[in-house]
Amino acid sequence: MVAAGPRRRERSRGLSPGWPERPKRINSAPPKGRSDLTNYPDFEFIRLARVGTRAWLTFNRPEARNALTHRMMEEIGEALAAVRADAEARVLILRGAGGSFSAGGDLNAMQEMPPAPAPGEADPLFQPYRFFGDVLRDLDRMPIPVVAVVEGGAAGGGFGMTCCADVAIIRADAKFALPEPKVGFIPSQILPFIARRIGAGQLRRIAVLGQRIGGEEAFRLGVGHYLARTETETEEILAAVLDEVDRNDPAAVAAVKEIVLMTEEAALDETLDKAAQHLIRLLRRPEAPAGMRAFLNKQPPPWLARAREMNGAGRKQPHPVQSRASPDGSDN
Repeated sequence: MVAAGPRRRERSRGLSPGWPERPKRINSAPPKGRSDLTNYPDFEFIRLARVGTRAWLTFNRPEARNALTHRMMEEIGEALAAVRADAEARVLILRGAGGSFSAGGDLNAMQEMPPAPAPGEADPLFQPYRFFGDVLRDLDRMPIPVVAVVEGGAAGGGFGMTCCADVAIIRADAKFALPEPKVGFIPSQILPFIARRIGAGQLRRIAVLGQRIGGEEAFRLGVGHYLARTETETEEILAAVLDEVDRNDPAAVAAVKEIVLMTEEAALDETLDKAAQHLIRLLRRPEAPAGMRAFLNKQPPPWLARAREMNGAGRKQPHPVQSRASPDGSDN
């Protein structure tokens, strides 16, 4: 496993400094056979479920390598709204069914275009494609941590959604691509999110050449934060990341995400004012003194106890769509 940091490529068996030791048991994915996990709506092209405090959004068109259609993007947008409204959800995990994250836009669906507009009229294609950008923005601004687990292909929109995640775990054999110029169009709505992640210089090379890059290069460029070489390492990293999420106060996490995003969009003084307002609001809550006392006394904070109660301890929970690993999480 390779741990966080866009410039580090060496392989390490341990997590990076500051992260907890690898859990003895893998406890990172929802159990099979559970239909009463939440009251989330049912969807046709994605799966959405919450187990404990962890919401799992799975792209579920494995026969098309989870290629994205307009209806699928609508479902993703609806799922994000449902998770945002769920006070018990503390983290959102994105994965793809069938060993592929997402192949990007579905070319077969894209060929079914409405007639071109008359002169002076708005093109009916504008709103559907602009809507994709709105969904990416909503994913990017989720108030809870978003963790992407990228296996197999992540082209176009899959590449973009990876760059909207707070934490991205990338398999070394994953493939990222921006093939749109080779087909005659552009990856319009995802470009700003990828540029913010890896910088315009690297994006220009990948975009103008329509290149495909492997998981190791994507990790080196900063697309992802952790690099896993096996199924087992993927699950171990994910379990450690989720354990770390449990240790943080959800209200503090929401505030810090808002401030970090503001540093990219707002004036400095406005950002500093908002940061001070959030700090005061958080300090005035009873959770802050309780958290300080727990830290000084080397005890778990109250929100960690609640998370552990909801998520359970030591349960093996194999991922319901993980087809390349045996039920105990070991490699085939």
